[in-house]
Amino acid sequence: MSHSHDHPHGDHTHHHHEVEPVEGSWLDAEDDRPSSVERRKFLAGLGIAAGAVGAVAVGTGEAEAHVPVNPWGGGDRWYAGDHHIHTQYSDDGQYPIEHQVSKAREFGLDWVVITDHGGPAHQKFSIDQVTPDVERARRAHRDMLVYQGLEWNIPGAEHATVFMPPGKHTVDILKAFELSYDGRIAGNAEPLALSALRYLEAQVLSGRTEIALMFANHPSRRGVDSPHELRGWRDAAPGVAVGMEGAPGHQAAGLSKAAGGPGRARGYYDTPAPLPESFPGYPAESYRTHGGFDWMTARVGGMWDALLAEGRPWWITANSDVHQVFADTLTPGKQDYATTGTRGAPVDSGVKQTQYGDFFPGQYGANVVGARSRSYVDIMRGLQSGKVVTVHGRLIDGLSVRVQSRDDLRGVTLGGRTFVRRGGDVEVTIEIDRASGPNWSGATPVLAKVDLISGPVTGPSVDRDVFLAPETSVVKTFEVPRRGKIRFTHTFKNVERSFYLRLRGSDGKRLTSAGDPMIDEIANADPWADLWFYANPVFVDVI
Repeated sequence: MSHSHDHPHGDHTHHHHEVEPVEGSWLDAEDDRPSSVERRKFLAGLGIAAGAVGAVAVGTGEAEAHVPVNPWGGGDRWYAGDHHIHTQYSDDGQYPIEHQVSKAREFGLDWVVITDHGGPAHQKFSIDQVTPDVERARRAHRDMLVYQGLEWNIPGAEHATVFMPPGKHTVDILKAFELSYDGRIAGNAEPLALSALRYLEAQVLSGRTEIALMFANHPSRRGVDSPHELRGWRDAAPGVAVGMEGAPGHQAAGLSKAAGGPGRARGYYDTPAPLPESFPGYPAESYRTHGGFDWMTARVGGMWDALLAEGRPWWITANSDVHQVFADTLTPGKQDYATTGTRGAPVDSGVKQTQYGDFFPGQYGANVVGARSRSYVDIMRGLQSGKVVTVHGRLIDGLSVRVQSRDDLRGVTLGGRTFVRRGGDVEVTIEIDRASGPNWSGATPVLAKVDLISGPVTGPSVDRDVFLAPETSVVKTFEVPRRGKIRFTHTFKNVERSFYLRLRGSDGKRLTSAGDPMIDEIANADPWADLWFYANPVFVDVI
């Protein structure tokens, strides 16, 4: 079926424009491409009808056809995407922008962010080439949202995705930001990172852009994102610095050489550590992934929980960080990046490149984001508010979460905040749709268990380098039945302290005796044989 569309593309500055179903789009109910069918199944599992309009009465679970069914999502629909994608405009990338967008669409995504590495050549040469290529990709794929962003070299720390919706000033803001605040251009002093985030916040406050977001990428890979830096970023610009990669890209890198893989570590988390610039307090286990997820996320009572325990809304994502895709035949172009800002067109070697460690966007992991509409700003608002489920290898097809008390019968879902009177009860309802078909490895995943994790909100820590939340724990593990509907409930009784809760689920294949994800072995970690999902938290305030 043709992927071309003949309706006008529209003005990218009109952020709230709705995209109607069109022939050849996953929004089109008649589109029978496997990726489109599976995406509609996933959205239906989340309680969403693709291309739906209208609202549903809260708490009823009933809806007419083509109306969003998620009774606890505030009428949101759900869209899958990836905010960490490299192209030929990175010194270590190779794919054209259109190629990456096309692949993302093939693997069922709805939105992508192009995030080539910041640096002198990118700032001087690349960004002016990226911009027209992004526009061409938008015209070629009218049912995809294609953001132009940057992988920022954070002064004093690791990398981060920075992006904004299309607008009159977007490219000018990105250019000024990179020139003034990228660590490879402007210097590597920690305070410069705070100034950079305040600059982005100022662009929003002045009306030059409606929203700007920053997510810290692969935060534990080299141990250089210290706890006080994470807190500092959030405090400096809480509407901009909103989260981190809970799971890095490069997930195919852990495939063993015996299995025909690269023989590295998942996420390329195999840098000798600690480094001289690493935060000295982090343990050795922090430099490896755990079930494919970053240690800050995977460790119960660890860095993520330490931030949540302070009441900080800090969200996680999962991305491809795609540079070179495992078993692809394309190899980098021959242009000199330092003098042109591009590797040029890739070369087809005709030979599968098994040393590559990446998957295409959507081929392995995805962020499923709740948003009011399919528009650039609304997707970003969903990310900003934590309405995000991260899924590896299509472990589940849908997740619905409701948290409510007698004092707030409406309840809230992911990223939300509700309340309860002291001594009252809080009920959590979880409904999950199983994977109804195979993932891209050819196997249909089977969810084995779901953990409900919770801890008290104790307020800001005096020590800003604390990375532990000792009162956070797995309060309930649900064993998933082999058949039938997956529905769990749990009641927090006689609540005396404000708290938060979050969920994770696993195929159960690689667990510690305590039920936690195991540390991934270097050169022997098949990503398809160790699948997890993580959902962002809900906060409950005691009044």
